[in-house]
Amino acid sequence: MWYETKASKILGIEYPILQGPFGGSLSSVKLVSTVSNAGGLGGYGAYTLSPEEIIKVDQQIKTATNKPYNINLWVSDSDTPDGNVTDEQFKQAQALFKPYFDEIGIPLPEKPAPFKSRFENQLEVILHQKPPVFSFMFGVLSDDILEQCRRRGIATVGAATTLDEAIALDSTGVDLIIASGFEAGGHRPSFLASAESSITGTFVLLQLIKEKVKTPVIAAGGIANGKGVAAALALGADGVQMGTAFLATEESNATEVHREMLFSDNAKYTTLSRAYTGRLGRGITSRLAKDMIYKEHGFLPFPLQTQFISHIRKRAIEQEKWDLILFWGGQIAPVLKHRKATELMKSILDETTAYFDQLGSR
Repeated sequence: MWYETKASKILGIEYPILQGPFGGSLSSVKLVSTVSNAGGLGGYGAYTLSPEEIIKVDQQIKTATNKPYNINLWVSDSDTPDGNVTDEQFKQAQALFKPYFDEIGIPLPEKPAPFKSRFENQLEVILHQKPPVFSFMFGVLSDDILEQCRRRGIATVGAATTLDEAIALDSTGVDLIIASGFEAGGHRPSFLASAESSITGTFVLLQLIKEKVKTPVIAAGGIANGKGVAAALALGADGVQMGTAFLATEESNATEVHREMLFSDNAKYTTLSRAYTGRLGRGITSRLAKDMIYKEHGFLPFPLQTQFISHIRKRAIEQEKWDLILFWGGQIAPVLKHRKATELMKSILDETTAYFDQLGSR
């Protein structure tokens, strides 16, 4: 059967359908457990959580499902060596974004406190809690960490946006590689070159990686239904990861407005922007994102830009100024049909099975 792939075997799941792990409080235990209980692999984005919060979430997931699930972290969670910026850099950002603070009637914030990386402490929790699957972005893991994961029975999954990144991951011995195409919503998890230069489409990237890498590959970006799954499998993928389609369901922790945006005409237009976090990410085009094209020199590095813009986001939500908010979403959003995760999973499986059954009867 089409779903009996290397990925299914490695992950211990029935169907090689992975739910994208959303960061920024968009993940939910309910969505993870729903997807895992339906035979796929639910995923929880935990890079913003403290070690204590990760332990709590992991325990909640284990209570909600006895099936495999995935917890995701970011290897690189800061773009500034000491977690800080100069006063001059901050004044530059203040001047650039001041019109938006004025528009929504709030004062410019104080300079963010220096950011201290949480990854090492988060990683200790992963090794202690032993989730069935640990996926990571923005880098590679050391040989020692990968060996510790193997000893604990944790399957490891790394994300690549280029062939070079896939080769780097393959050389470390990860269990699976996600080929993240530029169509995908959310952040571009590039780590060897700039995200702006790492924008190969999913199906081209998938084929390039399959030619040079032996590690099984998961296709991600621009896939939201059974036809997309079938196409990815036909090109050699061992599974797919879907983000936007699951983000739009009621089980995700996205706001109602966010979900409605993904089903609206606005979803036809997406933008890759650094304006909201300091790292390049795709979301539904906003006025602020359009205004900030070619002005990246004035942004703060990640994650200080996130903290800075959070003041605008909070007040913009209160005032319903949706054109100031970047609602994360991929290019595939206009084809979305399902608002419940169980219905989405059933549709994906039915469509994929029907396609391969029809192919076999020819």
